[in-house]
Amino acid sequence: MATTTGPVQFNISYVFNLIYHLFVTGAAPKVASTLSYSNLTAFASTIWFWVSVLAYLISLGLIGILVYYSIRLKQTEEEMQAKFGTIPEEVAHEQVEHARWKRIRELIESSQQNDWRAAIIEADIMLDEMLTRLGYIGASIGDKLKTANQSHFQTLQDAWAAHKVRNDIAHQGTAFELSPNIAYRAIGQYENVFREFNEI
Repeated sequence: MATTTGPVQFNISYVFNLIYHLFVTGAAPKVASTLSYSNLTAFASTIWFWVSVLAYLISLGLIGILVYYSIRLKQTEEEMQAKFGTIPEEVAHEQVEHARWKRIRELIESSQQNDWRAAIIEADIMLDEMLTRLGYIGASIGDKLKTANQSHFQTLQDAWAAHKVRNDIAHQGTAFELSPNIAYRAIGQYENVFREFNEI
């Protein structure tokens, strides 16, 4: 006689009991038993505890990664800024003026009179720009120097003397005999002025 097979019954209590014993005792139960409410609560508490621990560990790991990459990003930005960023305006101005003054010193140390003339003319241009930045008003360097007060401009006489040499060069041209002594003295006077106002 043929045997009729009915639908398979799924015993949820047995499954929970099996999982509980695997987590709590480390081994499957030898026989199926009824899972009590207290055992189910203990099992749920154990599962929740380990899930919480795992969540905290993952959170700490993610926070650590976030902190690490934030620090690296800041370091990278600082490196890029130092390599490719713009420098402050006052630093850029100082670098330009130092480079100009270096060129003037090279010209005045030449043995050629034309180089001395070029050095004095360039130094006078620097003087004009400096006076404008300092707020002196006038159509020419002479006009600006006339408004200066020697109590706030200790090298004012040096500025006048050096500027006079530049005017002699500009007005007399090659007819003005520029001796080494006059040229060096004029550049020295410009240097005194520029150092007073931290231009060089």
